[in-house]
Amino acid sequence: MTGVAQDFAGRVALVTGTSGMGLAAALRLARGGARVHLCGVDAASNAAAAEAARGLPVAVHLCDIAQDDQVAGWVDDVMVDETGIDILVNAAGIQTYGDLETTTIADWDRVMGVNLRGAFLTSHFCWPHMKGRRGAIIHISSVQGHANQFGVLGYATTKGAVHAMTRAMAVDCAKHGIRVNSISPGSVRTPLLEYGAAQLAKPGETMEDMIATFGAAHPVGRVGTVEEVAEMVAYLCSDAAAFVTGADFRIDGGLTAWLGV
Repeated sequence: MTGVAQDFAGRVALVTGTSGMGLAAALRLARGGARVHLCGVDAASNAAAAEAARGLPVAVHLCDIAQDDQVAGWVDDVMVDETGIDILVNAAGIQTYGDLETTTIADWDRVMGVNLRGAFLTSHFCWPHMKGRRGAIIHISSVQGHANQFGVLGYATTKGAVHAMTRAMAVDCAKHGIRVNSISPGSVRTPLLEYGAAQLAKPGETMEDMIATFGAAHPVGRVGTVEEVAEMVAYLCSDAAAFVTGADFRIDGGLTAWLGV
């Protein structure tokens, strides 16, 4: 039996997001033998990711995925050293808060730019280098694309759109041998979740108190880990998932299965 270290031997993976789920996915794929090109917009996060990946075949690039010229440049840089791309994982994302009244136009444009436009741009520019290689594209979405909290209009809209984009891409890409799926995590301990917890904590509550509250809302009684999401990414990118495309996979500790009443 082929060991974990050989799962992705010889494959080239591009991953967006140098913290949280993006970093975890990059490390998992690299430990499985892939050559990984990871990108992020924050220099400090990029440096921390490079340190976390020390000794693994991971190259870290500076790129704002909402900007088409930067995405095109990132892919061009990758292709200087590679002959093709087998895996794309779109994990970079931002969180905004607000309802129809309080969501600003700037926040709307910003979350659309990163969460939706960014996933399209990376897919668009990687596509010519993926055709015919029997690869996989994974979009990290959210349970907020299925059901919503209050006050997440912009964010939830992007995640629902990612689900639709996944289906459309899967249908179009199948004849070229590329599978496209999405993953919808519940509450997972990431810098983004910590930011949200700090924003939502009531007077007298800490960020940790709020994260515990998030965990209690899941039937399993806790928030998830980035490593658990990375294992789902690895499965969907592997040959074991060769008949899986156009689907969304909830990794949410039972959150969306529970009525909560």
